[in-house]
Amino acid sequence: MKLGVLFSGGKDSTLAAWLAKKQGHELICLITLVSSNQDSYMFHTPSISKTEKQAESIGLPLLIEKTKGDKELELKDLERAIKKAKEKYKIQGIVTGAVGSVYQASRIQKICDKLNLECFNPLWQKDQFELLEDLIKNKFEVIITGVAAYPLDGTWLGRVIDKKFIKDLKPLVEKYKINPAGEGGEFETFVLAAPGLFKKPLKVTNKVFSGEENSWRMEIDVK
Repeated sequence: MKLGVLFSGGKDSTLAAWLAKKQGHELICLITLVSSNQDSYMFHTPSISKTEKQAESIGLPLLIEKTKGDKELELKDLERAIKKAKEKYKIQGIVTGAVGSVYQASRIQKICDKLNLECFNPLWQKDQFELLEDLIKNKFEVIITGVAAYPLDGTWLGRVIDKKFIKDLKPLVEKYKINPAGEGGEFETFVLAAPGLFKKPLKVTNKVFSGEENSWRMEIDVK
């Protein structure tokens, strides 16, 4: 099936795209929503503009739609973007990186139903530590670009998701009920390499940090 990918540049949307390709579907385009609201309910925001570099490495066209990120109104922007992708690239379905968020999954499904598109959620209800392990096993290079939950702080920015990351995260999940996949916005990620999807890995050339206490962001430049 010819599919468009709702693509944030983070681990979930990238892994979902990788799985859809592995399952034999044809990836036709990437769709990125750029929100001016850093606290968007639906959309990832740190270093979102760098999805252009990821799209180049993947070798797919990128459709970018801007949104103010107002709750519920941003769904109209998402629908407009998906409709554009259907008209321009003749896609038959959408791939999402939804893991456990009923809020996200149900709203994307509703848009797909309206536009007569299939909705693929390859990560849905996946064990979240298993998801992290899969990234490592399949040699994805994923870095943390944002944190927004106690006790995570600025020291987590730039960390790679590896065995030590999982080891350090597990006690925080148990004690503070942090979502292991960061799907509640606890942390945001950016994928630098995904063998079998990216033609070549990306390299970080610059980092700009901002934030305080338990809310930090890292904007990066990549090549």
